[in-house]
Amino acid sequence: MLNQIRLTFYIFFIFQVFYVFQTVTSVYGFENFSHFKNSANTCQTSCHQPENLIKIKKNKFESAACKQCHSGIKSAIPISPFNSSLKNKRPKKLEIASNSPRDNTQTTLKQDPKPIKKKRSKTNQLAPKNMAFVPKGEFIMGSNDRWDDESPEFISETEAFYIDLYETTNQDYKKYVDATKSEAPYHWAKGKIPKGKENHPVIYVNWFDATNYCKWNGKRLPTEKEWEKAARGEDGSIYPWGNNWTLDRSNNPYNGSVGTKPIGSYPNGKSPYGLFDMSGNVWEWVDSFYLPHEGNTIPRPEYGRRNRVLKGGSWFDCLSYGCGLSAPTFNRSFFTPEVRNNSFGFRCAKDYQENVSHLNLDSK
Repeated sequence: MLNQIRLTFYIFFIFQVFYVFQTVTSVYGFENFSHFKNSANTCQTSCHQPENLIKIKKNKFESAACKQCHSGIKSAIPISPFNSSLKNKRPKKLEIASNSPRDNTQTTLKQDPKPIKKKRSKTNQLAPKNMAFVPKGEFIMGSNDRWDDESPEFISETEAFYIDLYETTNQDYKKYVDATKSEAPYHWAKGKIPKGKENHPVIYVNWFDATNYCKWNGKRLPTEKEWEKAARGEDGSIYPWGNNWTLDRSNNPYNGSVGTKPIGSYPNGKSPYGLFDMSGNVWEWVDSFYLPHEGNTIPRPEYGRRNRVLKGGSWFDCLSYGCGLSAPTFNRSFFTPEVRNNSFGFRCAKDYQENVSHLNLDSK
């Protein structure tokens, strides 16, 4: 009798453990994939296929296969500029209660009846060498189509700024290391760039490394808003080159990539402002904490001032543990700022100054 009671208890205990595990994995799905790097779970539903990124609007919250992995802002018909039938609809505009364009402040949502005014600046030729000029103004940020931390889709704005056309390379970073006696990336044997990698983006750099390099070079890291605007333009493209996914416009894991490639290897994947590799190659650190987008009220334990944001995806993706495609411009990743990785890099930005000629200026 005693043995039967023990057996019943063990069976009940094992069932409870299994139930809790299933519940947790269903709730988290693959939203917080950084905590499940060793998981062998993969999701083969249409949600995680790049060609179906827009289609998931219709079944994200109805399909049982999708609901177990996803959470987010529920809407019968998400307002999106990527759907031709909704192209005249407007996402919401944010009124910022701060005079600082780079300040993370609380905002209120207000429907904006006016279209974004298309004003292309004529001062792009005055940008410093190998930088692009991004004019002051509004742009579409975020998305209602996927993860809850990417939502909502809304109208944001930035001041004018400059941003590097290319990711910072190993040869760029070597100049900084030599000049400042800073620590070289750990995979540089005896402080030397790996052979043939001079023009590849620097990797194994954390947020502090990136910040210090940009300051040394008279620049700074871009904010998340600046980075996303430079990547997708004013009209909110899904990818830097437009709304259609193709394998040949970025260094991404779908085309069998096994590492970084020289900067600018995909000229047909440039952003509307002429930036290279804004999708794929390396994730890029930005000068923003991992916080919810303005208007997003869905809680996440990772939000706060402990994690920093990375943008753009990389040659190595989280496909093996089912997090989905990282190539979209609105995609967000986050890590604590001291983390170094073989797919983490950066590019720099710079404040715009009127009536200052940069024609003869060069970076260090």
